[in-house]
Amino acid sequence: MAIGRIFSSTRDIPNVAEVPTHVAIIMDGNGRWARKRLMPRVAGHKRGLETVRQIVSACVDRGIRHLTLFAFSSENWRRPEEEVSFLMGLFLKALQQEIAKLHRNGIRFRVIGDLSRFDAQIREMIAEAEALTFDNERLTLTIAANYGGRWDILNAVESMLAAHPEKRGGFEEEDLAPYLCLADAPEPDLFIRTGGEERISNFLLWQLAYTEFYFTETLWPEFDVAALDLALQSYRGRERRFGRTSEQLHPPAAAE
Repeated sequence: MAIGRIFSSTRDIPNVAEVPTHVAIIMDGNGRWARKRLMPRVAGHKRGLETVRQIVSACVDRGIRHLTLFAFSSENWRRPEEEVSFLMGLFLKALQQEIAKLHRNGIRFRVIGDLSRFDAQIREMIAEAEALTFDNERLTLTIAANYGGRWDILNAVESMLAAHPEKRGGFEEEDLAPYLCLADAPEPDLFIRTGGEERISNFLLWQLAYTEFYFTETLWPEFDVAALDLALQSYRGRERRFGRTSEQLHPPAAAE
């Protein structure tokens, strides 16, 4: 692994633009959307995939460069076996149907998480999709699957110590950062969670240190382009201080 200096919002002050560079989303509410319509939970997941297509396209149109979606957490294995099996099948079907389209549109596709629990066919298709789209630069679409923030940090520590045993005596943030899952991406500027819950659920624990949070009651299958624009509008109204004061960001005009 080629390791360079990784940008850190706890050490560096980033340039802040009206359009976030990196948006991270917990796509919550598929099951509740289906239940409200007296449909099985899996119908909500199918509808949620359509929302993914819309939001990916909208992010490209708005100049967002990185989109990270929490698709399946390391805790989601606790769900009913039938639902987990359907989600695995839906993931495989999406890989089969969507990757060529993403590639044609200049979108890089990647998956982060512990892939060891997925079957060989899914792992092979992920590897092929990542290789095919690796050089695309229009948008990086990252899917977090069997991912957990605590796993990410522990895995990074193990990987760092395997490469640098001398670090067992102590290490700094910049030693660990290159081994985290999103080391080659900027930290998220905006975190969105749909579905009305207001927690991060073990998602990107390290990377969200100075991210702006946006929670909405809108269920993921109903989170359309207009809902995304409301989140972006909220983001534009935030004052991102990164530990500084408002006065430092907006010093008073000098008296004449």
